[in-house]
Amino acid sequence: MRLVQLANSAQRRVALVDEPHLVLLENAASIYDLAQSAISNGGSLTATVEALRSAERLVYDDIYAGPSPWKLLTPIDVPGDPQKVLVSGTGLTHLGSARERQAMHATPQDEAAMTDSMRIFEWGRKEGRPAPGQIGIAPEWFYKGDGFAIQPPFAPLHIPAFAEDGGEEGEVAAIYLIAGDGTPWRIGMAIGNEFSDHVFERRNYLNLAGSKLRTCSLGPELVLSPPFHDVAGTVRITRAEETVWQKNIRTGEDNMCHSLQNLEHHHFKFPNHRQPGMVHIHFLGADALSFGEKIRLRDGDLMEVAFDGFGRPLRNPVAVDSAAPRLVTARPLN
Repeated sequence: MRLVQLANSAQRRVALVDEPHLVLLENAASIYDLAQSAISNGGSLTATVEALRSAERLVYDDIYAGPSPWKLLTPIDVPGDPQKVLVSGTGLTHLGSARERQAMHATPQDEAAMTDSMRIFEWGRKEGRPAPGQIGIAPEWFYKGDGFAIQPPFAPLHIPAFAEDGGEEGEVAAIYLIAGDGTPWRIGMAIGNEFSDHVFERRNYLNLAGSKLRTCSLGPELVLSPPFHDVAGTVRITRAEETVWQKNIRTGEDNMCHSLQNLEHHHFKFPNHRQPGMVHIHFLGADALSFGEKIRLRDGDLMEVAFDGFGRPLRNPVAVDSAAPRLVTARPLN
């Protein structure tokens, strides 16, 4: 089952994807509210959605890329309270990502030397898939922002004036809601473009944290309980309608050194990550980056990420702020 959130000038709704249509749900303005209701009633989100099907149908093509007044939103948010969303991610989970990071941080004197990035990857490869009921080694983890960082499909991802670069990271994100008793519920997964400043990170791996504080995108569809064993995908960069880079990628646990359960444990073991009512969007890692093949994105480039079984592709243009960086000054409150 796949869901979208959409809005026009007067209202917002949740719809069930039934290609080539979207079936609007009765009295459903957000997936957040639907998930809250499902948890409270002790039922399933799928059953909750099925009970709310209406006879109203919209043509998906008209909304996805056409003149419809309806516009796609991010497939999860907390309406009116974006600070109740925590966006984070896990790196060095895919073999491809480890190779990219090793190349990024190896010194010219000895490119074959094992970097700290490769050490973390090797720890995950050896201890990241524990037996059921056991705890494996912690993965690399990073903070990306709150709900203000998430851009909807087709909205630009920004390279700010202070940034050194911006590059796509096509991956899958898992989406969670924390129940009133502190239990994390995984409500689905979605295509994501995690988008980071790889030039800044390449200067020193300790810049990783700052390189992640950029806009990102999610959607257009939230997939309930998708298979996540071996998922094929494609990432493409087009410039003036010409493809300048394209890569077939794979995600899913078969292609990762950490199990999903291990990633979830190490994210939610922290009590402050289990605050009731919070939404967590957790990027699960990328397999390949155009930056690793010396592609530098430009203003107007279109990034497209697609994964089999996850609905229509996620598309976002690049927007470069070409103004000079401005000093930000904190004022003393005397």
